[in-house]
Amino acid sequence: MSSTAAATLDAFGDPLAFKVHAARSPAAVCENLAGRSVFTAEARQLAHHQKEAVVTQGDGGSAWRVTSDEGRHLNGTDLAPFPLGVFNAGLHGDLIHRLLTAAAARGVALHDLRLHLDNRYSLTGSFVRGDAVGYAEPTRARIRIASAASAAAVAQVVREAVVASPALAALRAPLESTFAIYVNGRRRDVDSLPPSSATDAPDPFRTWTKAPRPLDAGADLPDLIRRTGVVEPGTRELAPATISGRQLRTVEGESHLLDPAGLTETDTWLALPGASHFTLRTDERTGTGATDRGPTGLALMAAGIAFCYMTQLSRYIENMKLAIDGVRLVQYMPCELQGEAAAGTLRAIAHPVDTHLFLNGQAPDETHAKLQRIAATTCYLHATLAAALEPEITLELNGSPVPL
Repeated sequence: MSSTAAATLDAFGDPLAFKVHAARSPAAVCENLAGRSVFTAEARQLAHHQKEAVVTQGDGGSAWRVTSDEGRHLNGTDLAPFPLGVFNAGLHGDLIHRLLTAAAARGVALHDLRLHLDNRYSLTGSFVRGDAVGYAEPTRARIRIASAASAAAVAQVVREAVVASPALAALRAPLESTFAIYVNGRRRDVDSLPPSSATDAPDPFRTWTKAPRPLDAGADLPDLIRRTGVVEPGTRELAPATISGRQLRTVEGESHLLDPAGLTETDTWLALPGASHFTLRTDERTGTGATDRGPTGLALMAAGIAFCYMTQLSRYIENMKLAIDGVRLVQYMPCELQGEAAAGTLRAIAHPVDTHLFLNGQAPDETHAKLQRIAATTCYLHATLAAALEPEITLELNGSPVPL
């Protein structure tokens, strides 16, 4: 991720996602074991809205390169999925992971498992004036299961899975994210956001002196990230820099299992004319260790948060024509599990996200600090984390609704 590394996502012709490092010891959270795991995203801005992140799944876990872009409504190149779509796919993957775990623990056979999940966001104010604010609404998930098990047994599986999902725990509990900022290589004080108490994070430009490359592309799931060619009907319009009233955005996602053991594919899209669909694949299997074939849903969730924050940074830099570049960050997303899956007592706890922002430029310190604050205020996913948004979950068993 050095300043001389590839400036576009497709510079090397690599897949849009791939494994960078194999796991030494899989994260407890990924294995459904009690413990605390930190998902670390090291991200950088490429050409305009193109971004890449290397997400490490806990201390000693696998590391995956994940990518993002924006659609034409933000003058992006539409090469990779938009940040909110990456986040949406992450929620799908983690919820399916916990559903499979709870079903296996209770001996409930699932013959088919599908999930529709949407996220709704809104924005008010102006990027030019610097008073734009992002908002989020509760996630809605419709779980569709085919099974010979009783409605009571399947409903119990769903209830246990919802409580055991770290992704859903991050939606449910209000979290106060913390921040650090480094300008031209030196850490500066943070006074307009909750400051990070962590020691200095390593600058991605120094950690990654060369662009990330595939460890063994043939071992990964094919098409971990793919633009499907499906486009929402209608004519694309550019998103304005200043909003009159409230601008609403809905992100849709449909997922299913590629393999009943836990290989998942999510089709996600922005419900906006001209928006492209993307599929993202995750590996939610346990016990795979270094042979995992895709990132987990939690890794995509971490990447999505980082990407969304960086999009807001680039939008403000662009609109205000600031002399700031070299945008990169290190983000820590801690997750925790308590209890035991076999006993049906597994419970997830989400902890605040800690974001360390690195910038280069000739602007004064107060401009960099203002940029950091505005990006946090407008970031839909930091707004999601800050609010208490109890997910709205519904269940259909063999085509019929089942109360939860």
